[in-house]
Amino acid sequence: MAFKPLANRVLIEREKEVTTTASGIIIPDNAKEKPLSGRVLAVGKDAAEAGISEGDLVVFGKYTGTEITLDGKELLILNSDDILGIIG
Repeated sequence: MAFKPLANRVLIEREKEVTTTASGIIIPDNAKEKPLSGRVLAVGKDAAEAGISEGDLVVFGKYTGTEITLDGKELLILNSDDILGIIG
């Protein structure tokens, strides 16, 4: 299913959740936090003009966006203003 964000919105797939610590301890599901970074899958016209493009790895705020499910994937729709920066 195709999804095209409108205006300054961006469609993001979160990075994979970390399931173990650096020392190898497994983190239980109830202690995990959702990643605050993700890959941009689609951008609206205004977001593209702001310098955000498909494929960018971005960092965003903890309590921002709207979660949706498309084709069995959990995705996030954000306003470009909620993106704090681009990694890389």
